[in-house]
Amino acid sequence: MGSFSIWHWLIVLLIVVMVFGTKKLRNLGGDLGGAVKGFKDGMKEGGAAAEDKTAAPAAQVANTAAPAEKTTIDVEAKTKS
Repeated sequence: MGSFSIWHWLIVLLIVVMVFGTKKLRNLGGDLGGAVKGFKDGMKEGGAAAEDKTAAPAAQVANTAAPAEKTTIDVEAKTKS
């Protein structure tokens, strides 16, 4: 009574297919797969972003040591009528 046999699982699977239908189950599987893939890609990008952040302060110090030629941008403000 404590364990389920293969027949119990087949009956449960049959009931789930009858309730939800194969199309919804296929869409659910595709959505779940896309979510897992997106999570894995996010974890890879997170690791790359952490490595970039450690290199960024050194680049900022190098940029502040040699100031570039200053340029100005002229902007004309318009008033609301």
